[in-house]
Amino acid sequence: MGSDDIENALHNARALILADLTARDVADAAVVSLVEEAVAHRRWWLEQWPDGTEYVLGLVAQDVQDALLEAYGRWPLCAVCAEEGDPHALGVEPELGPDPHWVCGKKGEVVAAVGELRP
Repeated sequence: MGSDDIENALHNARALILADLTARDVADAAVVSLVEEAVAHRRWWLEQWPDGTEYVLGLVAQDVQDALLEAYGRWPLCAVCAEEGDPHALGVEPELGPDPHWVCGKKGEVVAAVGELRP
């Protein structure tokens, strides 16, 4: 894996996470800064473990989710269960693996691939 592969993986992760944030209308400047911090952190991680490029999207999604929880609250909220009045966040599965998806942990349903959330 070369530096081009690392940069491509990071740019892809940034774009897909920003797409999800935009779809859920939370991509303001402060949130975009959280994404940039997560990407910078994972750049260092990938420099240490270049074979981790297929895992970086899910890791950046989890990093942003954790940062949002600390700063703003749970994200992204599960639309599958919204009508039941029990707001909870979707999780990223697999936690460390390729092809990450947003999943409702309560119902075990895949909601969307990371980068493909809908409003």
